Amino acid sequence: MNTTSWLNPLAALVLSPLLPGIINRTKAFFAGRRGQPLLQGYYDIAKLLHKGAVYSRTTSWIFRAGPVVGLAAVLMALVLLPLGGSAAPLNFTGDIILLAYLLGLMRFFTVIAALDTGSAFEGMGASREVQFSVLTEPALLLSLAAMGKAGQIGSGSRIEHLDNFLSLSGIYSNLSASVWMRNGTILLLVAGALLIVLLAESPRIPVDDPNTHLELTMIHEVMVLDHGGPDFAMILYGAALKLWVFSALLAGVLIPVRSAYWWLDAGAVIGGIFLLAVVIGVIESSMARLRLLRVPQLLTGAGVLSILAFALILWR
Repeated sequence: MNTTSWLNPLAALVLSPLLPGIINRTKAFFAGRRGQPLLQGYYDIAKLLHKGAVYSRTTSWIFRAGPVVGLAAVLMALVLLPLGGSAAPLNFTGDIILLAYLLGLMRFFTVIAALDTGSAFEGMGASREVQFSVLTEPALLLSLAAMGKAGQIGSGSRIEHLDNFLSLSGIYSNLSASVWMRNGTILLLVAGALLIVLLAESPRIPVDDPNTHLELTMIHEVMVLDHGGPDFAMILYGAALKLWVFSALLAGVLIPVRSAYWWLDAGAVIGGIFLLAVVIGVIESSMARLRLLRVPQLLTGAGVLSILAFALILWR
């Protein structure tokens, strides 16, 4: 492990609140408005940290632990995430499973904190969150496994290592322009699946609208209605970090720059993360939110893409 491996966690801690600002400014551009400042996410977090928190008498320690555990889980996930050709600060065989469990832990505590309030609306949002996660998690794991196999074949190696399938650093270190030349179709299928997973987990349109105030159509935002002050600041910050995690996973596939300069490789991925924020803004400006009955079909499509990518790479 070297100092460059800590670049991704440090960049995420500093720059992740900028991603929602880029998305909102892109949407404002298409709507012909000036929009919010790019640094609005920082302003909101700072304002909330200076406020007090109000807790209902019907809630327990679970409600207060939800934002704390959620933020801690996504911070730990950042330590497992490689950037460019550099390995993650914490990498080992099986860290891909730990990443899925950490993101699942974040979701679990958000859900049980919502259920702890006893609100019917928050319980409804928690039910939808769990239902959709059943479809997104297999698509994520199968996509990463297909990437590992594609990187192994693309690099010309015929020796199978578990690091190619169960380690994020091993998976992304094998990606390069030559791998895209040999397995471009498979990686495009993986990128499509990861894009859908990104939109679902963020959560963004067409799966969910983070700016809506209609409880009957909300998914994630309805689960955090009763949080305020520093607790809501941790939720906003954790959501920005989670957006960075999934954007980094997708940008690492689309922009596998491998040069002799670590700063060029890392800068290309970070630039790709910001470019993905613009793409999300374009998507939200060009289409409406799907009906709830259509969302499982979209997420199933992500699973189909990942299964197809994995099947194609096995037949190579």
